[in-house]
Amino acid sequence: MTDQSRRPRRGLTPPVVQEERTVHRATAAASVGNVAEWYDFGIYSYLAAVVLDRVFFPEFGEWAAVYTLGAFAAAFVMRPLGGLVFGRLGDRYGRTKVLSATILLMAVATVLLGLVPSYGASGLLAPVLVLIIRMLQGFSAGGEYVGALTLMAEYAPDRRRGFFGSWLEFSTITGYTLGASTCGAVIALLPDEQLFAWGWRVPFMLALPLGVAGLYLRMRLEDTPAFRQLMERSPALATMSTKRAVQIVFRHYRRAALVAAGLIVAWNVTNYVLTNYVPTYLTGTLPRFGEIGTSSGVATGMQVAVMLVMLCAIVGVGRLSDRIGRKPVLMTGSVALVLFGLPAVWLLRTEPAGQLAGLLIIGLCLMCFAAVSPSTLPALFPTMIRYSSLAVIFNLAVSLFAGTAPTIIEAAVTATGNLDWPGYYLIGAGVIGILATHFLREHAGEPLDGAAPLTSSAELPPPPLSEDGVPLEQPR
Repeated sequence: MTDQSRRPRRGLTPPVVQEERTVHRATAAASVGNVAEWYDFGIYSYLAAVVLDRVFFPEFGEWAAVYTLGAFAAAFVMRPLGGLVFGRLGDRYGRTKVLSATILLMAVATVLLGLVPSYGASGLLAPVLVLIIRMLQGFSAGGEYVGALTLMAEYAPDRRRGFFGSWLEFSTITGYTLGASTCGAVIALLPDEQLFAWGWRVPFMLALPLGVAGLYLRMRLEDTPAFRQLMERSPALATMSTKRAVQIVFRHYRRAALVAAGLIVAWNVTNYVLTNYVPTYLTGTLPRFGEIGTSSGVATGMQVAVMLVMLCAIVGVGRLSDRIGRKPVLMTGSVALVLFGLPAVWLLRTEPAGQLAGLLIIGLCLMCFAAVSPSTLPALFPTMIRYSSLAVIFNLAVSLFAGTAPTIIEAAVTATGNLDWPGYYLIGAGVIGILATHFLREHAGEPLDGAAPLTSSAELPPPPLSEDGVPLEQPR
């Protein structure tokens, strides 16, 4: 049985009509929850080198920063496991139930992290608790993003899936920006004594209301049209084993899995270079090699400015992909990485205006992936294995290739003295993106594999009107 024979044909299957307000509620539930999730996940990294190394690892000397970042990296170890567990549960019991669990787990873990006693109060117990809680956060994150991506894609009308999918990355960037802004405000407003005594806990405590808001929206939402159709058509699929799901992917969707992995690597390598490595590159690496660097405050300000530009444009790019297709947008970002990856890094070694231009180039390349990947990736797999297959592929690709990018780049720069390594990495990501996009089948405007065509009430033609402007029933 080929992929084409498994895919419903639009002309033969009557479309499902979803209320427009329900689509908007689903978008809000996925987006608000995603803001909370990535706010929670990100604030640790913003506070790590400023506060947390001295709160939890003060006796470790010059290795304190290494141990602090090691606890951050522990979350990536758990992400594939979280993806495997939550993905299978999502394909078995539904998207909304599992997404309610992931946001609840993340919110509780983040609040607990803010309640961990300092090293001075509890000794080695403090870093051990931090490590355990970070692993819980990683376990939750493994099921959150792909679950939200699946939920939004399965609720979005076929003709506007790019537009609605782009709101997911809008919310991700919003979560990171909110986390950076909150941590920056706490650091700037509080004197060191209060910051180290209790102030660092404030950003973690704010996770609770964000998590409650996301949980409330998700629990009020029924499951997606695609999942309901699957359960009505084949309820026995809810008992499918994980082994059987893996067999289906390897036997029938190997090409889709490779394409998905390539897009995820290109997208997330660019993301982690911009958000995790470039600040270190500007503030530490360049001055160490006698080049022009910048302060942490200026670097953060420039990064926030680039994120704000991305926020202003990302939904428009998603809407554009509904008109021209996903492949042109993805190919534009991939080719731009190959052509401008090195020039962007060269600009980072100039004055602040040039540094901002280099950051903006990388940010715009990233936006091409971020705007359309949430609508592209779910279309590669059928409903019965969509959540689980994407969760495993996404988290393995991120953990193995993207999450390690900052460490590998810094090690290569230190070992060789060549400051162009970030550019080489971006070029490599672009080449992978070009290959993946080349083999990608265009899905814009088509129904999801395994689901009937989906439209919304806002896309239905208006009823005819009488001479007085009163809506009339459609003629039979």
